[in-house]
This record gives sequence, C-alpha cells and structure tokens, in this order.
Amino acid sequence: MNASLKRVRIPLALLSLTALTTACGGSDGGSGSVSEEVTVWMYPVIGDPKANADYWDGLEKAYEKKYPDARLTIEQQPWDNRDEKLATAFSGGKGPDVVVLQPDQIPQYLANDALAPVDGAIKADKDTFLPSAIESLTHDGKVYAAPIYHTITTTLYNKKLLDRAGITQPPATWDDIKAAAPKLKAEGLATLDYSASNEATLNLNFYPLLWQAGGKIFSEDGKSVAFNDDNGVEALTFLTDLYKQGAVPKSALTNTNVVADQALGKQQVAMGFTNSGIDFGVAEEAWGKENVVVGAPLTGEKQAAFGVPGALGINAKGNLKGAEQFIEFMTQPDQIISLNKQTGFLSPRTDVTVPSDNAYAKQLQDALSVVVPGESSPVARQLMGILAPEIQAAMTGKKSPQEALDAAAGQADDLLARQR
Repeated sequence: MNASLKRVRIPLALLSLTALTTACGGSDGGSGSVSEEVTVWMYPVIGDPKANADYWDGLEKAYEKKYPDARLTIEQQPWDNRDEKLATAFSGGKGPDVVVLQPDQIPQYLANDALAPVDGAIKADKDTFLPSAIESLTHDGKVYAAPIYHTITTTLYNKKLLDRAGITQPPATWDDIKAAAPKLKAEGLATLDYSASNEATLNLNFYPLLWQAGGKIFSEDGKSVAFNDDNGVEALTFLTDLYKQGAVPKSALTNTNVVADQALGKQQVAMGFTNSGIDFGVAEEAWGKENVVVGAPLTGEKQAAFGVPGALGINAKGNLKGAEQFIEFMTQPDQIISLNKQTGFLSPRTDVTVPSDNAYAKQLQDALSVVVPGESSPVARQLMGILAPEIQAAMTGKKSPQEALDAAAGQADDLLARQR
C-alpha cells in the first residue's frame, strides 16, 4: 500500500491524517504533561471501516488494561495528503507521539529532526525482524521506526484469458511475457496491466521493473540517481515495446493503481505484476475464484517485488517514554498476529507467522524473500513527480527511453544537489 500503497481506493499497504489541533497532537515531554498519555496517528490499514474502528478501540482497552496508569488515544487519519498533514504537525511542534511510517518517508522527517530512534523500544526483539525491513528503516546506525506489518505485491493472472490464448503456464519472466503477447493479441487481449498515471506511485509500476532489470533508483552514495543507466533503459524499453504492441492496454496512461474499473478487473488484460491481497479478492468477485491464479514475482535479469514494512515512528518532540512503551507493546507476537489477521498483511518478524486460511498466503509469504522496500532519500516522493511524466513520454513515443530517463535524471540530480 503505501504504498504508499493504494488500490481500488483502499490502502495496501500496504502503506500507509486529519485535524491538527493541540487536542489531537502528541504531548510535549518538556511541558509537564502526563508521561503515560500517548497519542497515536493510525491509518485505515484494515479495509473494512467498522472492523478497523473496532480493532483499534479494542486495542486501546487492552493496552490500558496492561498499563492501568496509561491513557492511549488512537486517532484514525486518512491516507490522502498524509505527508503534508504530518509535516505541518511536526513543524508546529504538535502531531502524535507515535505515527505509522513507511521507509521512504523517514529521510524527509530526519532532515528536520522530527523523529527519535526506536532502538530502545525494540532492543529485545531487533534480531527477530526481517533484515530487509530493519535495514530500510535504519539511518546512520539507528532504527527510526518499528515494523508492525509487512505488505507484498506479486503476479495475478486471469486463467480464463490465458486458456483462451492457449497459454498453459502463466508468464513468469520477461521473456515469457514477450512470448505470450502475440498469442493474447490474436484473441483481442492485452498481456500486462500497468499504471502510468502521473498520480500512481512508481513503487507499483516502474520501480519493480527497474529492480528486476538489475537497476537502482539512486547511486550508492545517494548524491545522484542511477535509473538512467543501461539497466533503467532496459526496463523502460521492455515497457514501451509492450505498449507499442498493444500488450500493455491504452488505459494504462490513466490508471492510478486501480484494479476494479480498469483493464485487469474488466478482463481485458491477462495479468498484473504488482498486485496485493485486496486485488485478489476483487478479481475473485469479477472473474470467479476458479480463474484467479497468484504467482511468484516477475523475473527479468533478477526476481524482485515491491513490499514495505508498516512501522511505528516516534515524534522527537513528543512523549518519548510513553511512545517507546506503546511500540514495545505493539511489536510483540500477540499484537503482530492479531493485527495482521485483520489486515491480511504479513508478519514483519521471522519468528512469528500469522495464521491464515487465505488460499494465497504461501505465495505471499514466499515473495518476501525477494522483497524490495523502496529506496530511501529525502527526495524520494518528489522524484516520482519528475519521473512519471517522462515515462509517459516514452510510452507515447514522444521520447526514446534513454531520452526520457536522461531528462528525468537531470532534474532529479539538480533536486538532490539542492539538498546538500
């Protein structure tokens, strides 16, 4: 979700902020406020609104039962404009004591000294978390958010459409997709769904292709971008060639990571490659469960999938003691299991498996082995706004893949230089 992660207007993400008032803000540890009072900004990580509200209401009661002197307030905030609202709250010295963050949000708040490390809250359990999750949340040797769930995206196929084209094995590699494209075109079908709208997150469209090509968004030192090297050109050429052939539907140009009302949901395209559990449910309703096939992440030069830890960060100007206590509580096995049974997400801990009767649970769990939780930078979100229009320009033939990526790289490197 995020991943940020949104699909069919319901967050994945996986990933995943209303009224900014003193009453809904975090307590200021230096103002004589009660140390046990903790405010948390939570997003609707559970798709059903009533189930989401019921779960967090119950968790407040469970926490206050365990800590009788504590007062916990979990405020439900919308995903829309969350960065702007959180930045405004932090800059005003307000905001929550604890907030859900994704890895690519952390650098921008660290740059403003808005976050405190969470190492103290997870010191007893740090080695039990997925290494990729902890690494993505670590800066200068300190961890700045504690994982409580993990999202993953992978391939989703429409068996009925593949059968119509005589394709018995779902395309698992880039070469398989190239081979399947003419067979599906002969049946009036596209092959690969894609979300090329400027409003769509690149974590759910171009970036996974870039990683599968062996490329990276940023250079090793983070001072420049790397997406316009040979690997990046290979990824964008793969995409633009498919689009020109009609193997990526025309609707891709306006698709904002939505499934239900777009080509994949309407059975006009045979597969998606960055789909989540929410999408699988949408597909079952639209196509019939017997036609839904969930596979492993795509392989180009390498296999890679986007997925992020949803993690709890601490407001550096908030109630640090209370925030650490809440995070320690939320990262324990009981809470990890209860939360993710509700969300449908995966456990971020290697020693905790969330029981599930989901038919696709094993595929999702296995996909964690090749997960890439994005690449962190203070300009990560701004970069998407630069790169997305250039990808559209390449898809529509206005620029070559190299020209488009070079144009975006020039703007991105200027942006990075201004951060120094």
